[in-house]
Amino acid sequence: MSKQGIMICGHGSRSKDAEREFGLLAAGLKKRFPKTPVEYGFLEYSAPNIHMGLDALRDAGVDSIIAVPGMLFAATHAKKDIPSVLTTYERENPELQIKYGRELGLHPQMISAFKMRILECLGLDHVHDGDLYDTMLVVVGRGTSDTYANAEVAKLTRIVTEDLGFGWSETVYSGVTFPSIGQGLSTIIRLGYQKIVVAPYFLFTGRLIDRIYNYVDLVAKDNPQIKFHKAHYLADQDHVIDTFMERIDEVNAGKITKNIDLMGSFKDQLKKGEINIHHHHAEYKPLIDPDDDEAVHAHVHEHGHEHGHEHKHNHGVYKHISHPNGPRTMIDDGVCCCFMSQFPDQVIEEQRQINIGNSKKNSRDMFVNKRK
Repeated sequence: MSKQGIMICGHGSRSKDAEREFGLLAAGLKKRFPKTPVEYGFLEYSAPNIHMGLDALRDAGVDSIIAVPGMLFAATHAKKDIPSVLTTYERENPELQIKYGRELGLHPQMISAFKMRILECLGLDHVHDGDLYDTMLVVVGRGTSDTYANAEVAKLTRIVTEDLGFGWSETVYSGVTFPSIGQGLSTIIRLGYQKIVVAPYFLFTGRLIDRIYNYVDLVAKDNPQIKFHKAHYLADQDHVIDTFMERIDEVNAGKITKNIDLMGSFKDQLKKGEINIHHHHAEYKPLIDPDDDEAVHAHVHEHGHEHGHEHKHNHGVYKHISHPNGPRTMIDDGVCCCFMSQFPDQVIEEQRQINIGNSKKNSRDMFVNKRK
């Protein structure tokens, strides 16, 4: 008799709170599937890794596994890294059948979860048309080298803006694309809105969440006339767990069509020789987390901007790496060390000079204000 298991695949973080929160999500799914073995694991940084979770399911006697990426959008990790681990494991365990679902995406339940967080930070449980015309929404996405994943965040912003009726909205990113959170907020405050909601579209906590909130606090300090509202990240809301359930049901019902088949696309590329299997992701190593600013700074201080350590984060080359409002604005401020090697030396030097100039200007402004 066939026995099925469920595997939730996360990215991983050296933030213990992020690990704990991912575990809570998996626990929520176990309650929804009381008769089905449910395990979870991470690509890197954290334990258990995906390999360990698959081992646990195999040892529980399952012969088929549905794996689902615990990620908001389909960028490199969901498209390549997780399928790489699953394909390797399936080859090593031919008695197992592994099917792969799709990312959470802009499922209606995810949009509901996000809107709930936004209303919570405003102290509301509902709005009427016109209630938020005087308020601006700023959605913060992770930001990747994948154009379409970035575009999904912008699409989310528009959906929520219209559904809730905000007066204006902008999309910014905490990662590798543009505009960066710092540059975005510097521009946004000039629009004249006295109430601004900053809402990170993230599943869990971590250094990036801390950085986002810190940026807001810095801007708010310099602009006391503006009321900033910081929305909570999504976490393990029922809406999120409901979405996972639907992604699992899609696989069981055979609804993974070619245009949304992440595993099928991966295997096609593998067959054509366009990509390779990354075996290192199958083994957990406590590597440097790009969300860990202290570790990144220590590495950059020791090695410069060369990518010389063991960190094997699989980021694609980003063609707009030198964009004036993009990740270069976070050089020496915690930009992922994986991208430091992509910056031309000239850009790094230019940006550091800009940063020095901005720092001197801010010091002069503070001095002038104190004298006043």
